[in-house]
Amino acid sequence: MAGLAKALADTNRLEIMRLLASQSGPICACDIVDYLDLSQPTVSHHLKILKEAGLLRASRSGLWMFYSLDPDGARALANLTGLIEAR
Repeated sequence: MAGLAKALADTNRLEIMRLLASQSGPICACDIVDYLDLSQPTVSHHLKILKEAGLLRASRSGLWMFYSLDPDGARALANLTGLIEAR
């Protein structure tokens, strides 16, 4: 749970999660770069942290990486949120 909280402790990563949650399917990393108006290396860094925390799934199509929410990570996040709300 601490790993999830740490991964979400950055406003840019929270915004990435919000963006991906609003999509009906995977979104290209290049679109995330454009949406956040951050450099590609910075966005890649944030995506890596979220993926390592188990919150995102990534797939490659040619040169492009596509990201979506990981259902297991979303459940873990819901459990964490439930824990916080219950107190």
